[in-house]
Amino acid sequence: MKSISQLTRALGLPVPLHPLITLVDYDKVSVEMLPKGQKLVLDFYKISFKHACKGQTKYGQGYYDFEEGGLAFLKPKQIVYSPEDKESYHGFALYFHPDLLRHYPLGSTINQYGFFSYDVSEALCLSAKEKEIIANLFAAIANELDNNIDHFSQDVLVSQIDLLLNYSHRFYARQFITRKAINHDIITSLDKLLNSYFEKENSLKNGLPSVKYISTQLKLSQRYLSDMLRSLSGLNTQQYIQNFIIEKAKEKLCTTNLSVSEIAYELGFEHSQSFSKLFKIKTKLSPLAFRQSFN
Repeated sequence: MKSISQLTRALGLPVPLHPLITLVDYDKVSVEMLPKGQKLVLDFYKISFKHACKGQTKYGQGYYDFEEGGLAFLKPKQIVYSPEDKESYHGFALYFHPDLLRHYPLGSTINQYGFFSYDVSEALCLSAKEKEIIANLFAAIANELDNNIDHFSQDVLVSQIDLLLNYSHRFYARQFITRKAINHDIITSLDKLLNSYFEKENSLKNGLPSVKYISTQLKLSQRYLSDMLRSLSGLNTQQYIQNFIIEKAKEKLCTTNLSVSEIAYELGFEHSQSFSKLFKIKTKLSPLAFRQSFN
């Protein structure tokens, strides 16, 4: 779907009041308009605000149960599926085209909001107070869209979207904190995964463990894992993996007689110079200087 108008026609809704943005009330959508489980690719952003939903909605290869309500985010060109179970499906979806933001700072900064790259299973679950704030923001956007379009309409709408994204960013930060126990379990699983990777000498066959490999094994999106790690450790996934590798390297430098090149090879580096450079960045010492200082 390339335009907001095309979307509203498919949902059996009136022509949108603004060509680049619309707010859809699920209670007003004919559930038969879209075939069950149909795959869609949208050329615009989508922010779903679900109050409650019995059943599951498919997104990519996963499902998300919206029974508790919350926010889910979709960026352009991602695959989304029409709901497979539309009973008691309540809430709103805000759709807006990138052209709406093109001449505003938000047009270039929206990519900084990592939650547009999260899997739907990593949606934002809202507290009662947070739900009230988000509901008021959606109501303000709806009210603005109901007004006649004037020279200020787009400025106001973009400002409201900016505020909605800032609140979402704040609430995700809160969610990372309140889910610390779960997130620490993820870190434990990450450490076990990295240990197993090197113990089984996967590095000799496949090279250094990649962020994509790690996130796939943990069944998390790359961006969510990185943001979660940063909230707890101050490191993104790539930095976390690098620190783990350096600790493995220290262990080998201190407990074996392997040369620097041999250690680099065992850890999965194609070139020993790359290993030595990373080691010095992380420790301020070359591998040989570290070995000599330890001895």
